[in-house]
Amino acid sequence: MTSLLLKNVDVVTSDRIVRNTSVRIENGKISAISDGLPGAAEEFDLKGAALYPGFIDIHIHGSAGIDTNSASTDDLLKLAGFLASRGVTAWLPTLVPDSDENYRKAAAAIDGLAAIQQGGPVAQAVGIHYEGVFANEKMCGALRPEYFKNFTGSEISELPRVQAGVHFTTLAPEVENGIALIEQLVRENWVVSIGHTRAGFDVLEDAFRAGARHLTHFYNAMTGLHHRDIGVVGWALRNAGATFDIIADGIHVHPEMLDLACRLKTPEKVSLISDAVLPAGLGDGEFEIWGENVRVENGRTQNERGSIAGSVITMLDAVKRMLSLGFSPVEVAKMASLNPVRLLGLDSARGSIEIGKRADLVALNGVGDVVMVMIGGNIV
Repeated sequence: MTSLLLKNVDVVTSDRIVRNTSVRIENGKISAISDGLPGAAEEFDLKGAALYPGFIDIHIHGSAGIDTNSASTDDLLKLAGFLASRGVTAWLPTLVPDSDENYRKAAAAIDGLAAIQQGGPVAQAVGIHYEGVFANEKMCGALRPEYFKNFTGSEISELPRVQAGVHFTTLAPEVENGIALIEQLVRENWVVSIGHTRAGFDVLEDAFRAGARHLTHFYNAMTGLHHRDIGVVGWALRNAGATFDIIADGIHVHPEMLDLACRLKTPEKVSLISDAVLPAGLGDGEFEIWGENVRVENGRTQNERGSIAGSVITMLDAVKRMLSLGFSPVEVAKMASLNPVRLLGLDSARGSIEIGKRADLVALNGVGDVVMVMIGGNIV
């Protein structure tokens, strides 16, 4: 039995912070959280760092010069290593609308990564996210409407599956036969999220009843709140059962609006995402993304159509921003870790620091910088 001990840490659990304690890891899982634990084969003094569950990014298109739509397995492995260095321990490779051939290649690359990632010092890919295959062209954002699909009954079976993991899609419920589409996806165990949409109240209610109970990148690519039109934003805030994810970069959503939405919805029902694209981690400059030139300037992306084309933040940046807005470490841990895996149905093994769960952990110092990342009990 392999064991190690993390000492002198403030453990951020799902309901409190346990100060100045120790965490024992055995065979890749958390076995004890307590003061005065006996020694282990390896011991690490984290000197008062805050220990969070590893961050989970359910919406990410790329980083470090790599794009998920065109990446090989080796590229994805490099990307997963970059994510791990920023505290991400699991992620959902996210694809924008593309040709069927490119979809097949991307899914095969994700399968290749899944076959080699186990036990490695990289963020673990846990499935695939198709964003905007069935979307409203008037709310396309940076997506390419020429690749949007209509639903006539067979299109779901044509989307390439990965061999293991979660299948997730973002769609607009107002597309033709949209409610039937949601019902079929739910029957086939897909996670369905509402986004790139101008759906009205009644359609949103029907979509919710059909099983679409989450919203993608809240505020963005959806109709806003107006006193004579509740919009998608108003519907989501009003519906107690709906959850959403949000891009906490301060660009897609103004910090005050970010704070407002997350407090109204409560941190119990919000997931942080990066929505990061290829230039993340590379600084400002000109890049080609999805067949367009995209300029990054002062951390803001803009494509040739004038749209924001994803973000260049990491989940660590999102965590820091939420802490700066006054959300507690416990609240931020829920938004960055527990809530995303609950949405994916993976919270029995991930997302919080509890005995028996995977030792997927990230330690942050007093200014929020990473001092240690652990994936499956292995220190990155």
